[in-house]
Amino acid sequence: MFRGVEGASAAAHALSLPAEAYGNDPQLEMMWAMKAYQHAEIYFNLISSVDPKFLKLTKVDDMIFTEFRKTFSDLNIQVLNPDDLKSEESKEKWRPFCNQFDGIVEDFNYGTLLRLDCQKDYTEENTIFATRIQFFAIEIARNREGYNGAVFEASTKAKLKSKEEQS
Repeated sequence: MFRGVEGASAAAHALSLPAEAYGNDPQLEMMWAMKAYQHAEIYFNLISSVDPKFLKLTKVDDMIFTEFRKTFSDLNIQVLNPDDLKSEESKEKWRPFCNQFDGIVEDFNYGTLLRLDCQKDYTEENTIFATRIQFFAIEIARNREGYNGAVFEASTKAKLKSKEEQS
């Protein structure tokens, strides 16, 4: 693995090269998995610490939310069905939605981790691989529609209980 300043620089350079330069390099796949996990961990800590209805994830949250709900008005975002993201029929609907954000949302098509059930943490059973724009669209909607509030409320209650026990 890459270590130190030189290693970080090499890793950054490696991640900036086109995918065709690598094939299936296991070390690179591990770096991507670590980066996706770190992103997921930071996001979950954020919605655990701040009321999600006040979060702004991108500069274009309003646009993403409007287009998402226009395209996916009936999608159950509280508990996602993997087929709603991965089936051939779903991919045909997601592809034009995602591509409209090319040049608008940085790294819109990078891989990231997405929770299936928004009231639960990232676990192997509750996580699916999605593109960054799918993550933004679903999480912005979950925040605005109040579904991620359960994570914040559970965290707040746990912190209060811990303080009471320490007193």
